[in-house]
Amino acid sequence: MSAAVNSDGSSTVPPASVAVVTVTYSPGATLGSFLDSLQKASDHPVPVVLADNGSHDGAPEAATARDNVTLLRTGANLGFGQAANRGVAVTGSEWVVIANPDVVWAPGSLDELMAAAQRWPRAGSLGPLIRTDAGDLYPSARALPSLGQGIGHALLGSRWPSNPWSAGYRRDNDAIAERPAGWLSGSCLLIRRAAFDAVGGFDPAYFMYFEDVDLGDRLGRAGWQNVYVPSAEVVHLGGHSTSKRRSDMLAEHHRSAWTYLARRYPGPRWAPVRWLLYAGLQLRARILDAKDGKGKR
Repeated sequence: MSAAVNSDGSSTVPPASVAVVTVTYSPGATLGSFLDSLQKASDHPVPVVLADNGSHDGAPEAATARDNVTLLRTGANLGFGQAANRGVAVTGSEWVVIANPDVVWAPGSLDELMAAAQRWPRAGSLGPLIRTDAGDLYPSARALPSLGQGIGHALLGSRWPSNPWSAGYRRDNDAIAERPAGWLSGSCLLIRRAAFDAVGGFDPAYFMYFEDVDLGDRLGRAGWQNVYVPSAEVVHLGGHSTSKRRSDMLAEHHRSAWTYLARRYPGPRWAPVRWLLYAGLQLRARILDAKDGKGKR
């Protein structure tokens, strides 16, 4: 049985070649499915850190009855990125998986990611093929959003999903093959600890959403690669803890999009563009919220 550690990280997880960090916030039964499937994702025992942001359903506490599971209480709802950073900090592993607790691993998928890491010596992050719970392929290895792509995707993505700006951003026409990408979905990500530490981990300016886009961008700027590994596969069931707060999460998504784009276009020269982006994102958030938040990222 594993014990909890303090939010200041005063106790560390036993070192292993790879550890798993998952951020929890009342994850419900999905956490059990995550841990069950993880046992079959590798031929080796994998230590798991639950970076808990204040769950009230008892699921993280119950999970500590399992071997190799450690509960790290962050002390508050810090958001995804900051909590993940706390979890990574208490591991002693060369590689760390950061994954949502509503992910289900295919057998051998973690070992496949680790094998790919040996094929890509400059990989800072590696991500699997991700399917939805309906079995559809999720575009988890995307291009970094440019200004033009971002505007086109924001305006047309929900009404005309196959528009050229969204397709280019999602890289819809690329072959399903092992390759570098601009960024990888943070719902399941294998991270080289040295690369993660070198760029300062996730940026705490992002409470939720776009922290993975920003991380992929900064890893690339620092000379690391973000590598898509479709031979490894997981299913992402969808946000259990966010589904009941759809309106808040929609607003947070657009706030994070603004933060990301505004930082890429700084200074007085770009001020009019930033204000237009801000106004456009606010309007888009209101429109999608009125449609029950059914817009797609």
